[in-house]
Amino acid sequence: MLTFAADWLNLLIRWAHMVVGIGWIGASFYFIGLDVALKKRPIMNPGVYGTAWEVHGGGFYHVEKYTVAPEHLPDDLIWYKWEAYLTFLTGFLLLIVQYYFNPQAFLIDPAVAQLYSWQAIAISIGGLTLGWFVYDGLCRSSIGRHTGLLAAAVFVLIVAAAWAFTHIFSGRGALIHVGAFVGTIMAANVFQIIIPNQKLIVASLMRGETPDPRLGAIGKQRSVHNTYLTLPVLLMMVSNHYPMLTNHPQSWLLVALVLVIGGSVRHFFVRHEAGDAVKDILWAPGIAAAGLIAALIVTTPRADPALAGVGIDDAQVVALTGKHCTPCHSDKPTRQGFAEAPKGVKLTSVELIRRYGPQILAQAVNSNTMPLGNETGMTEIERRQLGAWILKQ
Repeated sequence: MLTFAADWLNLLIRWAHMVVGIGWIGASFYFIGLDVALKKRPIMNPGVYGTAWEVHGGGFYHVEKYTVAPEHLPDDLIWYKWEAYLTFLTGFLLLIVQYYFNPQAFLIDPAVAQLYSWQAIAISIGGLTLGWFVYDGLCRSSIGRHTGLLAAAVFVLIVAAAWAFTHIFSGRGALIHVGAFVGTIMAANVFQIIIPNQKLIVASLMRGETPDPRLGAIGKQRSVHNTYLTLPVLLMMVSNHYPMLTNHPQSWLLVALVLVIGGSVRHFFVRHEAGDAVKDILWAPGIAAAGLIAALIVTTPRADPALAGVGIDDAQVVALTGKHCTPCHSDKPTRQGFAEAPKGVKLTSVELIRRYGPQILAQAVNSNTMPLGNETGMTEIERRQLGAWILKQ
């Protein structure tokens, strides 16, 4: 019953995370697109920076943007903040349920670093917190006044964090932490900078003072950072489904390529929404394509010479999977925490092992994702034997 409840808790938190995350990303993309689409008109209200005409849902909308704020604000002013806050909160809850409840299964890999559960959790929380303070310090420093230099510094920060996480956590734990690292920065931008600055502007207006335009500029800078980081962080959040990413020996390098690919694609769409000619921004998808080609080359499977001459028969492969796989992947799993075989995959016969051979190859031979936390002590020789048998089928 405890396992049943835990599964539902995981599912509901994940669902909530997806729902509020979609809301946040949708709002962010909309306002960035709106901001770059604003145009100067011959006749505009005083203080208006630009306007946009839009059509949606059978109606027309006329939107105005004020450089600072109008003289009067209505009582029903809408603040877009809870989508960001709830995305962070549900994401952190998911991190707790998926990784902190049983760090030995998903977060810790003894082959990478020998950690106690409390150490792994402390490093996780500390790393996410430190990332925000370093990023915020970069933005507030003289580097923050130079867009290109700041972008390069943030890129180096994220790649450095990826390198560190891959030398501390398991493969899937490392990349999910890269996503959480970036997601924390994005949510903190809203909570610590964007919304507080907007509140200061409103408070100044209410006192009859002229708001500091620098507050709006800083808020916009952080909003732009968030939109460029969105696509990379989305891929990091689903990376644990792809061992070719999580268990690559240079997965931190793949993170760098994902940042380049996602950032370039996002730039293309932002500038296209701004009205730039496609021919003038084709370089962006070109860079993204080059990054993708590099990622494909880096992750291309290569024949392992160590598998040559390694062989076991059908009976031996059933015995091997019986020792390392069927505690979870069977009709009645014996591993604590599993009431049924994960994803319905059962490995109790030669036919079933052959059927799921490609998945086994990806999860247990080309990577050490399975068994979870290698609790059964599967050796490198056994992985090679299993891989050689699968490749012969």
